[in-house]
Amino acid sequence: MVQAWYMDDDHSDQRNEHHKNPPHFVPLEELLKLTGVEYFKLNVPTLDTDGVLDKIKKDRGYTYEDELVCSKESLPNYEEKLKIFYTEHLHTDEEIRLITEGSGYFDVRDKNDQWIRVHVVPGDLLVLPSGIYHRFTLDNNNFIRARRLFVGEPIWTAHNRPSDDMECRQKYVKNLESGKFVTV
Repeated sequence: MVQAWYMDDDHSDQRNEHHKNPPHFVPLEELLKLTGVEYFKLNVPTLDTDGVLDKIKKDRGYTYEDELVCSKESLPNYEEKLKIFYTEHLHTDEEIRLITEGSGYFDVRDKNDQWIRVHVVPGDLLVLPSGIYHRFTLDNNNFIRARRLFVGEPIWTAHNRPSDDMECRQKYVKNLESGKFVTV
């Protein structure tokens, strides 16, 4: 089961959990309201046969899929790539990740610009809306395998913060303020 919590301000070790003591956990319904991030739990052993992923892909228009393995052994320039992934940024399209092996952290900004850390494990599918500031890092397991889903051809461009003048960011903020992200 996915867990999300507010992070402390100390980010000296990006792989540390950085949670308040005691942690202030964020329920999934609140995560959606506070950030627009959607969550689905899938069964990894039956991903390709139970139809659940196929329905999500069809309903949301995801037509392209690939896989990313992030580990010291499989990712060229591993340490450099982790620093890039951990740099706060946004995308002009949704970022959809389905974790099939390993684990890691997605950090997302809430509507008050505070970090919420989401720990993802196999079966977790996250949809980060276009325009949300976020970052990613591995946890202490140093390994994750994820399917990446896209509407059409993938757009890989990350726009580092500040990017507040971008249309996708302005639309995201407007949607968040209007309560668009209240129900899945």
